[in-house]
Amino acid sequence: MAATSVTTTFTPLHDRILVRRVEDTETVRGGIIIPDSAKEKPQEGEVIAVGKGKSNDEGKVFPLDVKAGDRVLFGKYSGNEIKIEGEEFLIMREEEVLGIVKK
Repeated sequence: MAATSVTTTFTPLHDRILVRRVEDTETVRGGIIIPDSAKEKPQEGEVIAVGKGKSNDEGKVFPLDVKAGDRVLFGKYSGNEIKIEGEEFLIMREEEVLGIVKK
């Protein structure tokens, strides 16, 4: 599924972002294969869509620091898992993002 089809069907509100987890490449040491159910979920993801920003009491909107396409790190229990068109995503607030990964 292309990222563009997801962004046309879902737009986060306010300071929320839509993130797709980035799977690490599987490395097997000593011939031991770890089943998917025993693996930890990655704490890195790609931002697919962002909301308009956080607003204060006066109604002024502050834009988000992250943008679509950024790779971000987040906490182990951050966000809410959802499925859109059979694909798993996370919806989280921008404040749950620990940092942006630059390559």
